[in-house]
Amino acid sequence: MMTAKELELQNNFSNTAFWIASAVGNVNMAMVMLEKNPSLQHIRGVNGLLPLSISASGGKHETVKYLYDSSQKMTGNHWTDEDRETVLMECVERELFDVALQIVNDRPELAATVSLLEVLARKPDAFASSEKKITDPVLRFFRMKVQPADEDDTDALKLLKKIWRRVCETTDFEKIENMLQEPPSILFVAARRGNAKFIAEFLRTYPDLMLHTNEHGHTIFHIAVMHRHQDVYNLMFEIGGSMNHDICLESDKDGNYMHHLVGKTSKEMTAKMAGASLLMQRELLWFKEVEKIMPPYLTEETNINGQTAYELFSKENEDLVTSGLKWMKDCMVVATLIVTVAFAVAFTVPGGYRQETGFPFFIHDTSFLVFVIADAISLFFSTISLLVFLGVLTSRHGQRDFLYSLPRKLMIGLLALFISVVAMMVTFSSSFFVLYNQRLEWVPILIATFAAVPVIVFAVLQFPLLIDMFRSTYDSHYLFNSKKRMLYNLKPKFQSLYDTVMV
Repeated sequence: MMTAKELELQNNFSNTAFWIASAVGNVNMAMVMLEKNPSLQHIRGVNGLLPLSISASGGKHETVKYLYDSSQKMTGNHWTDEDRETVLMECVERELFDVALQIVNDRPELAATVSLLEVLARKPDAFASSEKKITDPVLRFFRMKVQPADEDDTDALKLLKKIWRRVCETTDFEKIENMLQEPPSILFVAARRGNAKFIAEFLRTYPDLMLHTNEHGHTIFHIAVMHRHQDVYNLMFEIGGSMNHDICLESDKDGNYMHHLVGKTSKEMTAKMAGASLLMQRELLWFKEVEKIMPPYLTEETNINGQTAYELFSKENEDLVTSGLKWMKDCMVVATLIVTVAFAVAFTVPGGYRQETGFPFFIHDTSFLVFVIADAISLFFSTISLLVFLGVLTSRHGQRDFLYSLPRKLMIGLLALFISVVAMMVTFSSSFFVLYNQRLEWVPILIATFAAVPVIVFAVLQFPLLIDMFRSTYDSHYLFNSKKRMLYNLKPKFQSLYDTVMV
């Protein structure tokens, strides 16, 4: 066992054993060594980092909590302001928000920094509700009320409020405006990431920030539209009034108004949505929503390239229309294969036919009855699916048909295709029950179990698409004008500069 003095020995990189234990998150070993020699936590390692600093940079949650308490909340001559700021920043970067919140409570002076806000702006997931029930998606699907989570349920949101309050208390509005407009423009970073709760905290205090534009002439709501973040976009409905109107009148340096920007294809939407048809439908929903809030006289307004919003939208989504129709064609191929198989199976029954009568050998078996009925169901529904997809491909369709008409047909086709696949697997499994129901009973059971795998895979892959398409088609209002209020009572800390100008 090493003595207290020997624990202070450093390797070629100036690291003690305690420093290394802190870096790798070995909290039990760190506790043993620190009990023997409390001064170990003040010995710096490589790059002059204290053990707490290196532990925080590695995101070692339990070790960071222990070392922070052991350091007596980073007090003493061994700690500099730079050390404390480093620990706080690393805790926020590594999403150790409970420790960061404790540090800010103990040392409020560390909170008055814009760099912390910049890190929080890039982490929208940190502000999401920490407790989600398994039944919530089901309840939302059937339009049943889901109890909203408390706005203060995450440590990240509590931390944001404390930091923002501290900045507001120590800085006047003009300096705050300058800080927020300097690169990387915190509000615009939050808008690009879809961090609606972050933006709501700023707008609740200073509503004028919504009118700020970046170097391209975009407000945060223009950014939200470009990246298809409906939670940020929905904040406009809480604002309303003349400010909302002025945002719609803003155009960027290329003469693009908000409905021009929604016409451009979103990479974020392309990455998130499954299926070209659903993606095209969602793009149309966005376009119609933004077009609805724009003043009528701007509908035919052109940008610097002489394009109206709809012309830009049509050009940007030409490939998406082609991909959507190709996707339906691929589904039709699958339906055709199932029709062929189901039709052939109807005349190739297990066990064959009696030569004397022409009836199947196992005509009186229950398994054979299941076989026949399942094969008929598979044939009927695969034929329905085939005809639906064939009708889509042989008809002329425009982009606007992807909004309601084509999604309805696609849902019918996919649902019929799924039923036909299930029935085909039942047909396949029941044929083995017909042949082996007297001997080797384990064989059909084993085969039926494996036959369920393709059905489950099909359901897992296609049902989320069907649900999304159903909601987009019949419940599209859930995307926009959300009833969930983020701004609540909008009470700015100071009088709005916009209102002052208007007066």
